[in-house]
Amino acid sequence: KLGELAELVSGELAGNVNIEIDAVSEIQKGRAGTITFLGNPKYHKFISETNASAIIVSDKSFLRGKNGIVVQNPQLAFAKILSIFSDKRDDLAGIHPSALIHKSAELGMEVSIGAFAVIGDSVNVGNRRKIGHHVTVGNSSRVGTNSLVYSNVNIYQDCLIGDNVIIHSGTVIGSDGFGFVTENDVHHKIPQTGSVIIGNDVEIGANCAIDRASINETIIGDGTKIDNLVHIAHNVKIGKGCLLAGEVGIAGSAEIGDYCVLAGHSAVAPHVNLGSRSILAAKTGVTKSLAGGKIYAGMPAREIKKKNKRDAIFAEVNLLKKQFKKLENKLQN
Repeated sequence: KLGELAELVSGELAGNVNIEIDAVSEIQKGRAGTITFLGNPKYHKFISETNASAIIVSDKSFLRGKNGIVVQNPQLAFAKILSIFSDKRDDLAGIHPSALIHKSAELGMEVSIGAFAVIGDSVNVGNRRKIGHHVTVGNSSRVGTNSLVYSNVNIYQDCLIGDNVIIHSGTVIGSDGFGFVTENDVHHKIPQTGSVIIGNDVEIGANCAIDRASINETIIGDGTKIDNLVHIAHNVKIGKGCLLAGEVGIAGSAEIGDYCVLAGHSAVAPHVNLGSRSILAAKTGVTKSLAGGKIYAGMPAREIKKKNKRDAIFAEVNLLKKQFKKLENKLQN
């Protein structure tokens, strides 16, 4: 009931407390019996048109007499409600008979392991852990409590995965870093003897690659969320609560501070530091260490205001060039 949902999100109820909600919907495609939300102001026009039975809003006046819940952050409240109505079916239950588990591996309580998964020597798997089909966990690795590893993930040896971690399909953790020494046009491999440490509450998207350190550790801090197709090189250190969008690349031994945001296609050069709470706009290239608490753009990265100013000047110069060309043609004629 709507009143129960309002209590769940600690929101102010507006309208019929007993109205029944059986699903969620988009505001522009709302249907009776569902609840929706207004997060982006550009969707405000759909409030009067939607057939949803209730709307989550940040201001009671937006409802115009309709049923709803008033909260400070409608999108967050909607996420909490969405979790109630999400499909809970799970094809992982217990340990599949085709899974290969080394006799020295330690499995916690309520562990599920899918078909053809391989759990190596001296692996430690925490309680309430779900490991999907065809997953490989290498020797002496640790997988924390209450975490989910989807199918076809490969975790190499000596990697430490924290609690409440989600790793999506196709991701590889602990592969060799790109380390070579060149002499006489021959590239000699540098052995990658370190490990990877993934903190608690981390989510890693599909088809990511997180390389092991050459020495010591590659580290992903607590609460960091990584999108699909991200590459994190050897000895990188990423702080707490960072957001890395798709196709981000971080080169070896770079250090990313806490709560940084790296938009799509941005990249960080080796051996540089990006200060905490930095934001990189899409396709930004960081080539030197940058202070935290600022927004950067461009290649090489500059504060976004300076980048925009340079772009504006370039456009003006280009326009002047065209005008001079026209004058020159007139004078020649």
